[in-house]
Amino acid sequence: MTLVVATSLIVLGALAVVAFGPALAERLKRRRTVRAAAPPPAYDPGRERRAETRARELLGSVVSQEEYAMYAELGFIAVAGGNGDQGYGYLLYPHRPIVAYDTRSGELLNEYCVGFPDRSEPAYSQRLPDADDVLAKWMALRADERALISTANMDRPGRQMDPGQLRLIPAMFTDFRRDMLQVAAVAVPPVAEPTVTLCSSPFAGDQVDQVQVGPSAAAGAREEELFA
Repeated sequence: MTLVVATSLIVLGALAVVAFGPALAERLKRRRTVRAAAPPPAYDPGRERRAETRARELLGSVVSQEEYAMYAELGFIAVAGGNGDQGYGYLLYPHRPIVAYDTRSGELLNEYCVGFPDRSEPAYSQRLPDADDVLAKWMALRADERALISTANMDRPGRQMDPGQLRLIPAMFTDFRRDMLQVAAVAVPPVAEPTVTLCSSPFAGDQVDQVQVGPSAAAGAREEELFA
């Protein structure tokens, strides 16, 4: 009887090894691989700041000057929807839903939740720098607005964004565009006025009127000498 039991146990053990042995070996191998993996890099407090600086440089090289100034001053970019005259647009915030709004009334329409994770360096966070996240949304809308909006998770306004903050956007737009117009006005140089100077004549007792019509025409202008 004892011999039969021992034999049965040996047979069951052999069957267990055959059935579960490969799975157990694979699990042990994975554990050794995880333990042997390189430790995570040390925390670098300036890494995110440097990444955002590079991201802003890239953003400024792609979007328009006004859009970049809007991001730098207001923290978001406004993009027109459709072909530009459909009466709606989008507000692109970093790591926030895309907010659709009525460009005529400022009414909030919808929120579209999309994500663009950074998988280039798995050891670090998968969160893109703020400017890169805004640029990713900008490029996705420009490339295929319909595809992006149709695949995004749509919510009613105020689901994730503060409606009170979004209602301030029309006033923020007005102030921003006024400031942009003032900067543009200062950047335009004034037009030079024509000037008249009296020059000495090579002839004794004579005077010559030399007419200057400004820097743009001075090089090719014909000087007219009038002798008394």
